[in-house]
Amino acid sequence: MILNTGSRTDIPAYYSDWFYNRIKAGYVLVRNPYYPSQITKYLLSPDVIDVMVFCTKNPFPMLGRLSLLSTFDTFWFVTITPYGAEIEPHVPPREQVIASFRQLSAEVGSRRMSWRYDPVLITEQYSIQYHIEQFQKMAEALSGYTEQCVISFIDLYEKTKRNFRGIRSVTKQEQEILTDAFSQIAKENGLQIHLCCENKSLVRENVDADGCMSKAVFEKALGCRLEVPKKKTARRECSCLLGADIGAYNTCGHGCLYCYANYDMETVAKNRKLHNASSPLLIGELSEQDVIKPAEQKLWKNGQLDIFDFFR
Repeated sequence: MILNTGSRTDIPAYYSDWFYNRIKAGYVLVRNPYYPSQITKYLLSPDVIDVMVFCTKNPFPMLGRLSLLSTFDTFWFVTITPYGAEIEPHVPPREQVIASFRQLSAEVGSRRMSWRYDPVLITEQYSIQYHIEQFQKMAEALSGYTEQCVISFIDLYEKTKRNFRGIRSVTKQEQEILTDAFSQIAKENGLQIHLCCENKSLVRENVDADGCMSKAVFEKALGCRLEVPKKKTARRECSCLLGADIGAYNTCGHGCLYCYANYDMETVAKNRKLHNASSPLLIGELSEQDVIKPAEQKLWKNGQLDIFDFFR
């Protein structure tokens, strides 16, 4: 199975102590965000987890204790964007995140690293030319430390429109101009671009719309086949394996205006006060009304890939 940590919050940036405590304990409890009394128990063991997936804007707090993950296969998505504190108020400076990215890549390998340049948004300050210039600088800094980059254009969720006043969609023409430019830059720096839930008309020579957390991506990273059970995907737009997330909504402290996972920062602050690094739950404690059910977990690994598969 694939264990996800980052679709709902940024565990590496804000809850690394809790996460490593759960690794030592060998299990984690996850509250259902829609039915709060329903709790799922996941065993944290390489006997049932094929790969742990991390999505973060700041992997630095995890770096000093990576040896605790030595028995697991991991895959890391690190978001590095060109925005300032008026949009990403609590994200570390990009130079610091790039340094952490490179250090992490040296530990786990470039095949298990992915750079996320998303969401792309257009304002007077963050123009098309600005994005192209910044993408080039970052791609050059990360060249050799990853083989892929994920891009997407901002989605105007209701939360986003409320928290990010005046933001607009990126037009089709703007998307095409940026994708063409990013594609060329990525090619020059040895990167394959994965579109995240974008129109297939943007597919280019080294730009695909097959998913950034797909079976194929993980097989290449792990060097083996995965026998993934057939079931409905989390999103119709892609083949990403997004289930089994151990995070919680309304808990990420970055405060990015475009965020879909936070309602508002007041709610985040209240929830973070309920965090206990020793609790099996990310936020809060168990109650008498809670019903705990074990997750269905089993390995999907099935043999080695042919070496030629790495070059397809």
